[in-house]
Amino acid sequence: MIWYYVLKSVGPDGCHCKPFPPLSFINLGSQNNFIALDHSGIYAKKELYDWFVTEYPKHCKYKLDMGKSCGRFKNKMDDIPNDLMKQLLEKMSVQEWIRVYKAIIKK
Repeated sequence: MIWYYVLKSVGPDGCHCKPFPPLSFINLGSQNNFIALDHSGIYAKKELYDWFVTEYPKHCKYKLDMGKSCGRFKNKMDDIPNDLMKQLLEKMSVQEWIRVYKAIIKK
């Protein structure tokens, strides 16, 4: 699994009430039957979640398989909505994720 996190020198000192691990942002993993993209901003920002759920059918012919922040793509590699995932990654910067995290998660 590839794990992208916010450096402590840039963002908050740790995640939730623990000083370690650093604040997670995006994870990308490959399992036996699917590829998973976990974007913390989808969980924390309803507008981003709503956008992703609305846009998904425009980019993929398969039903969306998603948890709170993790999309699971079980299809063939050619059927994975790469353009949509690229757009998702461009929708939230690290600085915006830090602001959202501090405002909503770390009250």
